[in-house]
Amino acid sequence: MFYYLEGTITHLESRIAVVDCGGVGYLCNITLHTQAKLTRGAKTKLYTYLNVREDTFELYGFADLEEKSCFTLLTGVSGVGMKVALSILSTLSPDQFMLAIVGSDEKALTKAPGVGKKLAQRLILELKDKLKKEYAADGAQEDWLPAADAQDKTGEARMALQALGYSASEAAAALRKVDTAALSLEEIIRAALKGLARG
Repeated sequence: MFYYLEGTITHLESRIAVVDCGGVGYLCNITLHTQAKLTRGAKTKLYTYLNVREDTFELYGFADLEEKSCFTLLTGVSGVGMKVALSILSTLSPDQFMLAIVGSDEKALTKAPGVGKKLAQRLILELKDKLKKEYAADGAQEDWLPAADAQDKTGEARMALQALGYSASEAAAALRKVDTAALSLEEIIRAALKGLARG
């Protein structure tokens, strides 16, 4: 229903922001990462997710599309509600979250309040598999075939970059400039992100 809200921040408190759009104040539930980017009285744009149920009409706001995409992925996992998803994305940035999923890093996920070992394992199992299928359909099938360790790392790094919003061609181009054989998966993704940031 709402793709984004653009207006002035009139109220800001822990995990809540009110955006004034043409005289109407929209209350948005936000992560701590988004909150850190907002200033009361400043104009901003928040990408939104609307949660509608019988007894609920809640709006969630995100400073960028990457965070919103991660939120949507999280709330699609059984047992993960809106509060847990916000908790995870308040603890981990979008790139840290994707690194935790593709790198099967349970410890990073359990740093978020409300996330135990079993939930962390389920997140990794469901989201890693989902991302494999999603990005295989985008032409990355060869990266998920059994292969040498370097190729596996390259495929997972490409999946993580695409999940962060980069196209398959952008991810592939960035990874061609990285020595994937000599680096760990996390180092590969970080190096590729640096290259993409430099343009």
